[in-house]
Amino acid sequence: MTTVLIVDDQSLQRYGFRMLLETAPDTEVVGEAAHGAEAVRMAAELRPDVVLMDIRMPGMDGIEATRRIIATGGRSRILVLTTFDLDEYAHAVLRAGASGFLLKDARPEELLAGIRAVAEGDAVIAPALTRRLLDTYAHHLPGAPQGREGSMDPRWRALTDREREILVAIGQGWTNGEIAKHLVLSESTVKTHAGRVLAKIGARDRVQAVIFAYDLGLTHPNTPG
Repeated sequence: MTTVLIVDDQSLQRYGFRMLLETAPDTEVVGEAAHGAEAVRMAAELRPDVVLMDIRMPGMDGIEATRRIIATGGRSRILVLTTFDLDEYAHAVLRAGASGFLLKDARPEELLAGIRAVAEGDAVIAPALTRRLLDTYAHHLPGAPQGREGSMDPRWRALTDREREILVAIGQGWTNGEIAKHLVLSESTVKTHAGRVLAKIGARDRVQAVIFAYDLGLTHPNTPG
């Protein structure tokens, strides 16, 4: 059973999410929060597997709430739900430690699948959305070194040549299948390499690996692939 905390300042939105989750036999709603501060408090008390986090809320927003929940080192993982007009916040909330990013108009089965994936330690941003998101907002990344500066990072130097190729491909939002085809490897081999990359760079999941690659200037918008 996956426990879920719903965070949204609109009561009707929370009600809709609760109704959906209560129809799924493997999810349980353990609480609702109307703003970020309440979300931080309830996450500490209830220790849900997944927090469904809105971004724009009065008082403490979803970005700061995500940062504080993740900083506790607890079990809860964050799945952000927002709309296209809030894309400019996506990088900030992912940097804060969120494990996924879905749109509020996602189909019910997509939301349920996203919750399950995040609960299992995976990331849920579709590659196409990753590319669109970062291609659009990469120029807003604060302090991201350019050119070869990223290669000076000790985490980058710790990677093998193959693992560096895998990281750059992950940074472009490629799936394991796309990476396997491009590098002429099996998908299982790519998955193994990807796991080692995440471990070496200290990334919680592929989303954080994407942020790492962009922050170090290792991959850029519209890189041919």
